[in-house]
Amino acid sequence: MNRQTEINKVLVITLIFNLLVSSLKIIYGLLIDSVSITSDGYHSLFDGISNIVGIIGIYMSCSPSDEEHPYGHRKHETLFTLFIAVMMFSTCYGIFKSVYVSLKEQEVPVIGIDSFVVMVFTLCVNIFVSRYEKNMGDKLQSEYLIADAKHTKSDIYATIGVIIGLVLVKLGVHEADPIAGTVVGFLVLRAGLGVLKTTTSILVDTKKLDAGLVQHLTEGVQGVIGCHKIRTRGTDGHIFLDLHILVTAGLSIEEGHTISHNVENTIKNNIKDVVDVVIHIEPAYEGRK
Repeated sequence: MNRQTEINKVLVITLIFNLLVSSLKIIYGLLIDSVSITSDGYHSLFDGISNIVGIIGIYMSCSPSDEEHPYGHRKHETLFTLFIAVMMFSTCYGIFKSVYVSLKEQEVPVIGIDSFVVMVFTLCVNIFVSRYEKNMGDKLQSEYLIADAKHTKSDIYATIGVIIGLVLVKLGVHEADPIAGTVVGFLVLRAGLGVLKTTTSILVDTKKLDAGLVQHLTEGVQGVIGCHKIRTRGTDGHIFLDLHILVTAGLSIEEGHTISHNVENTIKNNIKDVVDVVIHIEPAYEGRK
């Protein structure tokens, strides 16, 4: 089973769970006029939508390289990950709007034992989905799955906040429901900012490897006197590296090529995420390294 198929399988499984949870929360929240439960339901619904978007993004990112895209299409996955952040910010707006309406109209939800059953059940589902998606994201080195797992993890905190709010409402603190909704909104906002930060770091080519490690591996290759100008970029599991190496002045082209080839093999054998290495060979003179 290839990477695309495995990621899509994860997204389909989580989509089913997210649709189940969101439908349950939204329908039940509307029935008892609870802004916190309904808001939490829409948060879960956007989890499901992000799964659908992810399937499209993964399909595009796994397309083979071509003449117009010699480095491949992997960043499509990163680009679609941005969509998760945008949806989370949109969810925040909807939640805060619902909170405002609830406070203005002084709506009081009808809380019963069934309210806690619904929320505890959805909490257990969210915990399972978040852990499953995070583990598979690490295994498949998919920034989309990892980001989506963070989105779902924010659902866990949100649901816990809603449950606490329901307890307070049951105890007579009627303002607890919109307050819990507000907490949900800020948790979603925080998670969205986290996803945005991670994604933009990839898009602006933040370094992916410790230059010291690359230097250590390179200078351990026979014939290499030193190296510098080490640069890395890309995503987890798909890193591009370029560097300059110093070799004895006067070497033939064939000898220089052999050394650079050995450097490339050494780096790729020790750092599995590296998919391409570009090496510039320079002659080493006295005092230069």
